[in-house]
Amino acid sequence: MASPWVFWVLVILCVALVVALGLALQRLYEVRARPEERTCPPCNQPQGWDRLDEFLTIMLALQEHNISHADSVSREDFAEAVLEGACRFMGAQRASLMLINERTATLGIIAARGLPSSVAEAFTLKPGEGLAGKSFETGQVISVTDPSKDPRYVKMGDDVPGPLVCVPLIIKTRPVGVITLHGIGSAEPFSDCNVKFLTVLAASATCILHNFQLVDNLQTFYMEMVQTLARAVDTKDAYTKEHSDRARLRARRLAQEVRLPDPMVRYVEYAALLHDIGKIGIDESILLKPGKLTAEEYEVMKRHPTIGHQILAPVKFLGPVAQMVLYHQEWFNGQGYPEGLKGEEIPLGARIVAVIDAWDAMTSDRPYRKALGREKAASEMRRAAGTQFDPHVVDVFLRIEETEHRDKQAAVG
Repeated sequence: MASPWVFWVLVILCVALVVALGLALQRLYEVRARPEERTCPPCNQPQGWDRLDEFLTIMLALQEHNISHADSVSREDFAEAVLEGACRFMGAQRASLMLINERTATLGIIAARGLPSSVAEAFTLKPGEGLAGKSFETGQVISVTDPSKDPRYVKMGDDVPGPLVCVPLIIKTRPVGVITLHGIGSAEPFSDCNVKFLTVLAASATCILHNFQLVDNLQTFYMEMVQTLARAVDTKDAYTKEHSDRARLRARRLAQEVRLPDPMVRYVEYAALLHDIGKIGIDESILLKPGKLTAEEYEVMKRHPTIGHQILAPVKFLGPVAQMVLYHQEWFNGQGYPEGLKGEEIPLGARIVAVIDAWDAMTSDRPYRKALGREKAASEMRRAAGTQFDPHVVDVFLRIEETEHRDKQAAVG
């Protein structure tokens, strides 16, 4: 059994902890109750704890927006959401978010509020130019009561009175953009307290915007890789030269028309580029044969979707593309290959690629025949709708094709 003195030492320690906790809580409540002791200068808006609650609500809303729209939100959409929250928090009526264009070395607006779209699209600054450019160049917050009286100010749209604040967007030590808020008609400058909150918001937004840029760069890399692979197929088969590029453009338009989400549109685009990649594994004597294939040769040719799938499936990013490539020769009535899938068992992306591939094959010269005319090809597509092709995809495709054909004729005429 522990000695009595140990027991009393523990009791004394517990009492001391309780007293210390009570004093800390009392001090905390006193700080909340006495606004005159806060360091933030007074202004017409609530400060301190109320401001913190509002700020956290905005931050959580931005995070939720980014997560719930992860598959469809763009960099510009997120920037708009950031400005909406910042304007609401700061009581500003005009705002812009600018990012640096590394190629032109200029700051351009990707999102704006309270500005005509024509102004926002045309407005650019060089680093160091204007208040926003100076904030970007120095990495420092710039806040002025009346920007029209500051020689550094570059007018954006109508010259209106009101305080202005510029907060740089910085990744590590490298500035990548700037947020500018303009409190039109406000008699009071933005308070230091609010500007500090805005700086935290800008830092959080910068990280997410930077991730968008990394994703864009990665997608560009993948697209270049996919195009390289597609051209490797085209160079092997002279009769399908540029076939992949044509298929890509049509597939993108068709996927958008049937309202697929943006990530799936990209996958369909990749599948249209790569649907024939399996032909790399087919002997050229079969690929380039000018006459009809024998039954044995046709069975060899039918392997190309499976070979294409085997090439693409190990690349995790191209998993959905590999499935579309595998099934792009399936028929809507179940009579296709390699697995005899039917109707909606076939991935929609594969059904789109099937229509695009068939149209391009019919309207191009082949080793064994000349290209069909537009009307004849359209008639063949309608005839095969419901058997070889998804009838809805055929309808949408032919509507797009007819519109583009009329536009070309109008341009020539």
